[in-house]
Amino acid sequence: MNEKEKTILLSVPNISGNELKYVKECLETGWISSAGSYVDKFEQMVADYAGAKYGIATMNGTAALHIALLLAGVKPKDYVIVSNMTFVASANSIKYTGADPILIDADPKTWQMDLDLLDEFLDNKTSINSEGERILNTDGRCVKTIMPVHIQGNIFDIDRFKFICKKYNMSFVEDAAEALGSKYKGQSAGTFNKLGVFSFNGNKIISTGGGGVIVTNDKLLAKKAKHLTTTAKVDPMLYYHDEVGYNYRLVNVLAAIGVAQMEQLPSFVKKKQYIGNYYREHLLGVGDIEFQHVNNEVEHNDWLFTIKTKYQKELLKYLNANKVMSRPFWMPMNQLPMYKNCHYITKTDNCKKIHDSCLSIPCSTSITEEDLKKVVETIKKFYITCT
Repeated sequence: MNEKEKTILLSVPNISGNELKYVKECLETGWISSAGSYVDKFEQMVADYAGAKYGIATMNGTAALHIALLLAGVKPKDYVIVSNMTFVASANSIKYTGADPILIDADPKTWQMDLDLLDEFLDNKTSINSEGERILNTDGRCVKTIMPVHIQGNIFDIDRFKFICKKYNMSFVEDAAEALGSKYKGQSAGTFNKLGVFSFNGNKIISTGGGGVIVTNDKLLAKKAKHLTTTAKVDPMLYYHDEVGYNYRLVNVLAAIGVAQMEQLPSFVKKKQYIGNYYREHLLGVGDIEFQHVNNEVEHNDWLFTIKTKYQKELLKYLNANKVMSRPFWMPMNQLPMYKNCHYITKTDNCKKIHDSCLSIPCSTSITEEDLKKVVETIKKFYITCT
């Protein structure tokens, strides 16, 4: 394909550091599986970057969420409150525990969990039973914990959220899969409570191909997480397992990629933020385009730049036809067949409006100035010729 005809991709890995060198070392030494120095190093690098004491690496972010929920004490028939606007892995990890999600609609500006709805729901629809558990009034089932999701790497009002959690004696597990590099009042996403989870899928700000890390400051939780993710094996020499465990550990050869990626993370975050600022500057006032609102206290990693327009379907078709890859938002959980009967807390179904009007545009950390210019010019041309 002629260089001028290439497609500008959405968000691809940037393999430009020591990835090959470290992977080659794994292959040459034979340390390619779940044991090896790169696993330990990657875990600690992620923990250190986030400002946490411990990191536990897993095969993907979904596995990390599953283990984090188990560590939070989630049991079958419990409820876990979660953002309705999220990637399906969030809800799936809840179902893996045997619990069911209670879905909360999104704030129309930030696209994060609507805290007004959360507060009203806990106040009006739940109560404390004789055992001191918060239960759903209609069926008496335990509402065990909350899973806030930092959508697109953005972060809502953490101070207010923690106040709500304290008010109703609720714990929370952070789904920070998209938010590595984002901060609230200088504190890293994933560290606002005992358990946070990052993802390293192929389209994330750094990637191990597939991978996740649980971060925590609690030594006992970290020990338990590592135990559960390594099949609950008690003795490294004997095949004795003391409970149902999971073969969830990240392998050394992928952790080696992760170490090389972590070495470049600060520059990747800066590039993502540069891309975000570029688009905000050059697309401001173009057609009816709106941007995700970011609160002043938030340092946004601009992981996957997304715009809002009533011409979403038409613009998606136009951009992809002109070799500018773009994608719609994730389908809200309540619109998926396996979650359509879940409790959905909403007044105006903002999630549907967001889904029907948002699309993500190219923002790889390797994107060139020429390609950024082409994306903007293509969008502007759409509004001139097609609206």
